[in-house]
Amino acid sequence: MNLTVSTIGQGLLWSILGIALFLTFRILNFPDMTVEGTFPLGAATAVSLITHGVDPFIASLAAFVTGMLAGAITAFLYTKGRIPILLAGILVMTACLSVNLRIMGSANISLIGRQTIFSSLSQMPRYFDVITVGLVSVTIVTLLLIYFLQSDLGQAFIVTGDNPTMARSIGINTDRMTILGLMVSNGLVALGGAVIAQNNGYADINMGIGIIVVALASIIIGEVVFGNLTMNQRLVAITLGSIIYRFVLLIVLQLGFSTNDLNLLSSILLAICLMLPRLSHLLHFDNLIKRGVSNSHD
Repeated sequence: MNLTVSTIGQGLLWSILGIALFLTFRILNFPDMTVEGTFPLGAATAVSLITHGVDPFIASLAAFVTGMLAGAITAFLYTKGRIPILLAGILVMTACLSVNLRIMGSANISLIGRQTIFSSLSQMPRYFDVITVGLVSVTIVTLLLIYFLQSDLGQAFIVTGDNPTMARSIGINTDRMTILGLMVSNGLVALGGAVIAQNNGYADINMGIGIIVVALASIIIGEVVFGNLTMNQRLVAITLGSIIYRFVLLIVLQLGFSTNDLNLLSSILLAICLMLPRLSHLLHFDNLIKRGVSNSHD
């Protein structure tokens, strides 16, 4: 029971990253590598502020702001500096390593004995505080994004990702839409890093490694399991995909695999999910060929 509750809670917390990456990866078609730097940046910012006596909610908001700044820099390098998409993200991701060390002053910081956003829920049964924080956080983020995507600005944002040329022809400033998307996405990633660091009880300089795979897994699993959905439904499917992904990892660990293999297993799982549509198409095509051969013999 504890494992199940804990897994659901972790899935809810980590789903924020999937929703954040959805904005750039799926809507803008922007493979943003900045997230591997902004996730630990958000954690470093929040944990450092909390250790200096700042309220954990304010510290989490500050983490969101620092993530937005990092996203803005990536967007500036891409839109104004004309640096290729992947390289712009890698440059900022690499710079974040030094920035994080500057913020924390060491490779990791502990939150032992400090107040966090989970502290006020300490009277709840074990692990239910994680579910509560995760559910409230992802609900607020999802509702705000649904409202944004249905607004005129959000529709311009979607059109920019669908067809930049057409967007420019009808007067949409695609550079501004790209900047907006990267800022919001990386702000949410940093917020996720801040919340997860408080749940873990520490921030570490290396906690961003492989984060993009985890976020993509939530998106891809949600799409594969639930199929064709509306934009709003896809945001909810990402959260469910994140929970499913956590249960898959739990099953893998129960089978005796080491936690050291999680990144490898996550990559394999994501690769399989990405290939499923192609494999399904090939199997369907083979079935058509077999039917054709069978009919010709008849």
